[in-house]
Formats: sequence, C-alpha cells, structure tokens
Amino acid sequence: MIIRTVLAVTAFAIGITAAIAQQDLVKARKDIMAGNGKQFYVILNRMQRGQDPYDQAKVDAAIATFADAAQKMAAAFATNVMPATQSDYDASPKIWQSKADFDAKVANFLKTVSDNRGAAKDLETLKVAFQNVGKACDACHENYRVKNR
Repeated sequence: MIIRTVLAVTAFAIGITAAIAQQDLVKARKDIMAGNGKQFYVILNRMQRGQDPYDQAKVDAAIATFADAAQKMAAAFATNVMPATQSDYDASPKIWQSKADFDAKVANFLKTVSDNRGAAKDLETLKVAFQNVGKACDACHENYRVKNR
C-alpha cells in the first residue's frame, strides 16, 4: 500500500514537473519573439521611418538581440510544445512537421543577422539592413506562425 502511494505521488510530481517545463519552453519562445518584435518594430522601424533619430548604439543593440535570439531558437523550438491557451500569435504545429525547413529558415535568419551586423552605419544603410532582417523574419512567420486574431 505504501509503495503504491509513493509511486502515485512520484508519478504525479513528474507529471507536474513536465507540464511546468513545457510551459517554460512556451514562455521562452514567446520571450524570444517579443524581444525581437520590440527591437524590430519599436526601435528600428521607428528609426528607419525617421520617427526617432538614428542612434548607432540602439541599432547595434537590436542586431545583437536578433543574434542572441537566433542562437536560442534551436533549443526553444526543439520540442513540439503548444501553449495551454492560445494567444494572438502562436507557433504553428507545421514547425515540427517540417522541422528541417524550419531549422533552415532559423539558420538563414542567423546568417542574415550576421551579414547585416555592423552594416548599418547611418539611416540609409539601416533601411537596407532593416529590409534584409525583415525578409528573414517573414520567411519563417509566413508558414510557422499562427495568427489567432
């Protein structure tokens, strides 16, 4: 009787731990994408539109954020874990159905970020880098992000 109770409690604890770990993975993915979105849409987009002044330190920090995010994406999307409840934008199950293509797009994002790191030195070159990085983001988002709105 005691052994069954211990086994039941252990199984329950493992299940809870696995559920928490899965939700942590979803949170990590959302945090990566939110960080990218802030840098892309709030910092760089406003700058390249002339709404904010050109600031080299902010440009360099944004590109560094993208590079860091690209490095973390492989681990964040390694396991097919979906959120408990849907939000405005979620990862599509297509990621894990076409994992090789997804991984290739992540690798292309990293290459694009690396190629454009240091390329933006003024407003005109920022516009080019912004477009290049944006295309790499869109290449993945078109197929692998679900828009729930």
